[in-house]
Amino acid sequence: MATFPSITPTYGMRKTSSPKVRVTQLGDGYEFRALYGLPLSQDPKVYDLTFNVSETESDVIEGFLRSRVADQASFTFTPPAEGFTKTGTYSQVSSTTVTISISSHGVAIGDVLTIDYTSGSATDGDFVVASVTSDDAFTVTAASSGSNSGNVSITLSGAGKYVCNSWTKTIPYNNRAIINCTFREVFEP
Repeated sequence: MATFPSITPTYGMRKTSSPKVRVTQLGDGYEFRALYGLPLSQDPKVYDLTFNVSETESDVIEGFLRSRVADQASFTFTPPAEGFTKTGTYSQVSSTTVTISISSHGVAIGDVLTIDYTSGSATDGDFVVASVTSDDAFTVTAASSGSNSGNVSITLSGAGKYVCNSWTKTIPYNNRAIINCTFREVFEP
């Protein structure tokens, strides 16, 4: 899969979320809300981006987007200011459950984290958040049972798979270009 070039959009992008929810109104005034499909794909993001760049950089962006139209493939893109890295502590006591303590961690059940156990003997890797016990603690499931503790670094990647259906390119003056485009998140294997 192709990765969008390392060219940062101009500050001031717009992010839109439209959760896929079916609402059924009940006769007594209550309503029932249900998600369509799998939980991880229920809140696709749409980014309206502006790139105020040199003519050369605009040609790189436009060439990349044209190639994605030609091969009908999505691409990997990391929106600015999405994702984070935080540090804290962990403990695993005679089980596969690892409790990670990080002040105001900001993760949710189902988030996929890259975990680096910086001390202790736990095995690094990508893990799914199994439960959130508080604003400062959550759990993941280790591959094997054991007893470990130490320091940990977690990374939640903001990268996702996107498509761009249309874009515009304006050349306001010599050697400068403005590209306006909309990236829509897609969920593919």
